Amino acid sequence: MSSGPFALSGPSPRGSLQGRLSGAWGRARPALLLALPIVLAAAALACAAMAWRTAQANRTIADLAQNKDVAVGAEAPSQVLLARIQVLSRRDRLEEAEGLVQTLERREEADVSARARYAMANSRLRQAFEHLTRNDIDPAGPLVILARQDYRRALQARPEFWDAKFNLDVASRLIRDFPDFDRKHGDDLKAEPKKIWTDIPGQPRGAP
Repeated sequence: MSSGPFALSGPSPRGSLQGRLSGAWGRARPALLLALPIVLAAAALACAAMAWRTAQANRTIADLAQNKDVAVGAEAPSQVLLARIQVLSRRDRLEEAEGLVQTLERREEADVSARARYAMANSRLRQAFEHLTRNDIDPAGPLVILARQDYRRALQARPEFWDAKFNLDVASRLIRDFPDFDRKHGDDLKAEPKKIWTDIPGQPRGAP
């Protein structure tokens, strides 16, 4: 009888693992091949929907840039909201614009929020100048105060905003030129801008 070594018969562990993997791939392959077109179609639809929304936003911005009165919802992209605020500000419809500005500020997008506040401030300051050129001093006071507040809020969001800095200096010079503004209204108005806006046509508050 031979006492030499003998070999164990049967597949090696490596060959067994490869066999199991091959079998699993063979079973899963038909399902994957069936699902692949569905996945690709869903991705294509998502890309198409995104492209449509972008194109729609660009068309709305282009219409607003031409000063068209296009309605915009609060859910619109930030750049669309900004374009709408700029149109409303040019038309002195600041009560409508204020809600959209607050929506932008809740999104915490500093640059867009700063540009929105800047548009609001410019509208207020422009109206104040119109009153002053007619020597209509009393209604100009709240407008100058609110314009200065909006410029400051723009600079809080974007400290390097040079145009806002320049216009804030202009508004501050008006306060110095017309010290009654501070005596009658104060530098920091406590009421909501909308309430002050509706109060402008009335009699001025404070001492004569």
